[in-house]
Formats: sequence, structure tokens, C-alpha cells
Amino acid sequence: MPTVSSLSLMPVLPEIVLAGMVCVILLLDPFLPKSGRMLSYVLSLATLFVLFLITLFGMSAEVRLSFGGMVVNDPMSDLMKLALYAGLGLVLILSRGYLKDRGIDQGEYYMLALSGLLGMMILVSANHLLLIYLGLELMSLSMYAMTAFKRDDGRASEAAMKYFVLGALASGLLLYGLSLLYGVTGGHLMLTDIAAALAHPQHDLALKTAVVLIVIGAIFKLGVAPFHMWLPDVYEGAPTAVTLYLATIPKIAALAMLVRLLVDGMGTLMVDWQPILIVTAMLSMAIGNVVAIAQTSFKRMLTYSTISHVGFVLLGILSGTTAGYSAALFYTLAYVVMSLGGFGMILLLARQGYEAEQLDDLRGLNDRSPVMAFVFLLLMFSMAGIPFTLGFWAKLAVLQAIVGVGLSWLAVFAVVTSVIGAFYYLRAVKFAYFDEPIDRTAVNPDGSVRGVLAITGLVVLILGLYPTWLTALAAQAFAG
Repeated sequence: MPTVSSLSLMPVLPEIVLAGMVCVILLLDPFLPKSGRMLSYVLSLATLFVLFLITLFGMSAEVRLSFGGMVVNDPMSDLMKLALYAGLGLVLILSRGYLKDRGIDQGEYYMLALSGLLGMMILVSANHLLLIYLGLELMSLSMYAMTAFKRDDGRASEAAMKYFVLGALASGLLLYGLSLLYGVTGGHLMLTDIAAALAHPQHDLALKTAVVLIVIGAIFKLGVAPFHMWLPDVYEGAPTAVTLYLATIPKIAALAMLVRLLVDGMGTLMVDWQPILIVTAMLSMAIGNVVAIAQTSFKRMLTYSTISHVGFVLLGILSGTTAGYSAALFYTLAYVVMSLGGFGMILLLARQGYEAEQLDDLRGLNDRSPVMAFVFLLLMFSMAGIPFTLGFWAKLAVLQAIVGVGLSWLAVFAVVTSVIGAFYYLRAVKFAYFDEPIDRTAVNPDGSVRGVLAITGLVVLILGLYPTWLTALAAQAFAG
């Protein structure tokens, strides 16, 4: 049973430390010389390291409620926070050289990245509708600003406007749904109280409307089909360092939001939200994989790939079982690693004054850098779900979860779309290994970028051969 602690600051100590460091970087950066931006970068990495230690040593197998039950600390939130810290640290390391080459290595980037992380952490630990909405909006507002970070770039400004307008629409739908849920449950805002009030739901029209609006608002933020229209333009228009951020760690927070709302709060209404997730998951897997085949931009190809991967994550959630939830978390963590490597390859091939965003830029990668070409091969094979890669085990875990609840036909559909999707991944590998390079310029010599990409390739390889460690962590997150 969850235990409610007194009003102690310890459960939210990571959030307090992070908020304080955001203010420090914001106030300190204007007084630094242009050559002193390194300090903001180092402070950001140091902050993430301290947060990692605080969360790691504060972990517990118990579910602990604090601040009157508004904040929940459980194994899921602890694991997700650790993944957020590690993921953002790798994003910042990968992005550093790209930002410097384009003259946009500014403290605002690090401040916004950490502000978005604060919103994600609030989402992960929220047991209250108000905290869920505040965390989501803090994360979203930071990402809107990051998208338009390169102010003199028309594409980035256009992408930010699309993101902001459609994001505001999704926020409105979600807020309206939360308001209806508040009304029909007798004025409850705490997820535990809402779950108790819905133990014997009446299934009236207002409640069904609330479920539909909440689900649509949440998956709109995820970029799930058919609400994916903003995602390709935003990912392509934003600077690649920002796209790397958008495509990775927010997915962990989005999964947490879905689990908190649909499972912890509205688990008894599964009969209402499961059909919506089935339809959107099928559309995401089909549209994402089919449309990706027609892309000539590597960045857009990975974006449609993201849509298909999110569809797989939804399969785990809609199963309605603990095994399905842990499979969804396993898949999300695997996706973050693979996406870090995939979008990181664009940063590797880019150089000052040149964006390597087209599939043609991959041609002859093996001739230019055999080691990085092998890492790229591992990443593409894993995204495609080739057996004995990390992506294969992630897909298998999700498929086993939905087969276990009698949705075998949905598993067959997912397998078919995955086979279709394997084509464009293998095509990218073909460009890297069998085509002559168009540009023989040396691949980015930045050792930090090469090191991070080598780490992602190594993680994909090791966890592909020995996935039990990560699957056990994901299962432990939902053991309670």
C-alpha cells in the first residue's frame, strides 16, 4: 500500500535542485564572455550528475506519496528519472559541437533544456491533475522556444509556430477533458481519489467525453497518427541539436503521463480508452512505416520512424496488463537509445555551414569511417527489429503482451508493418555500405560525438545479446 509521508522536501529534492540550477544558469550566462559558454555546458552536465546521484541513492521499492498525496515516488518514477538524466546528458554532449559551429552555443539552450527536463520530472512524479498539466506545459513551452532557437532561420520559425499552435490546441483538448473528469468524479483532482471514484463508473456521456478528450490530447502531444501532421515539419525545421532533444527524452515523460492518467487514474475505464489506442496504434504503425519509404530526407525518414515506434509503445499500454506496461517502458528506453544514435548520425555528418539531412549524405559512409558505419548498421538493424538486436527484443516484449490478452490479430498487423518498415532501414544501410560517397570530406572529428555514438552502438549490441538486465528493470518498475 502507498504510504503518505509528512511535508518533507526530500521527495522533490531533485526538482528543487534542478529549478535552482536553471535560475543560476539563467542569471550567470549574460555576464559570461562569448568564449565562456563552456561554463553553462559544464554546469548543466554537473547538475545532471548530481541529480542522478540524488535519485539513485533515494530509490525505494515502496510507493511513497508526499505533499498531501500530490507527488508519488515509486520504482517507475525513479527509473524514468534516471533515464531522463542520462539521456539529456548524452544529448548535450552530442549537441555541443553542432551549436558551436553554427554560432548558437548560448546559455539559453542549456537553460531551456533543463527547464524542459523539470517539466518531465514533474510529469513522471505527478499524482494530481494540476501537476500533470503544469508539468506538461512546462515541458512543452521549453520545447516551443527550443524549436525557434535559431532565430534567423525561417524554417525553424515556421516549425515553432506550427508546434505552438497545434500544441496549444492539444493542451486545450486535454484541459477540457481533465475538467470534465474533475466534474464527473465529484471534484477530485488526486489520481488515487479519481480511481476510487471510478471503481464503479456510470459510463455516462460526460465521462466518455472526458476519456476521449484526454486520450486525444495526450496522444496529440505524442505525435501519434492521425494527429501526427505537425511532427515531420517540426523535426525537420528545428536545428538538428533541438530535433535530437525533441525525439528522445520527452517520449519517456509522455509514457509516464499516459500511465498516470489511463492506468493509475482511469484504469477501470479501459473498455473506453482501449479501442482509441488500438486505432491510433494501427494508424501510427501503418502511416509511419509506409510514408517513411517515400522520404529522401534522412531526418524526415527518422521522424516517420518515430511515429511507427510510438505506435508500438501504445500496444503495450492498451494491453492493460503489468507485462504490457513494463514492455512499453522497455520499448521506450530502447527507442531513446536508438534515436540518440540515429539523429546523432546527422550531427556526426554535419559540419560548419552544411546540414547532412538527406539520405544521399549517407552514401559511402563505410569508406569515410568504417567504425561509425558499423555503429550505424547496428542502429538501423535494431530500429528495424532484426533478430538479436535491442529493437527485436523490445518489439517481441510488446507483441507477447498483446498476444497474452487475446489480440493476436493486432500482433500480426504489427509484424506486417514492421516488415514493411525494414525496407527503408536496410536502404539506408545500403547507402552507407554499397554506394560511392558523394562527399569525401572527413567525417566529424569531434571525439565526444564519436564517443557517444560508439556508446549507443555498444549498448544496442550488448543489450541485444543480453536483454534480461533491462527487461528486469522495466518489470521491477511495475512490480508494485
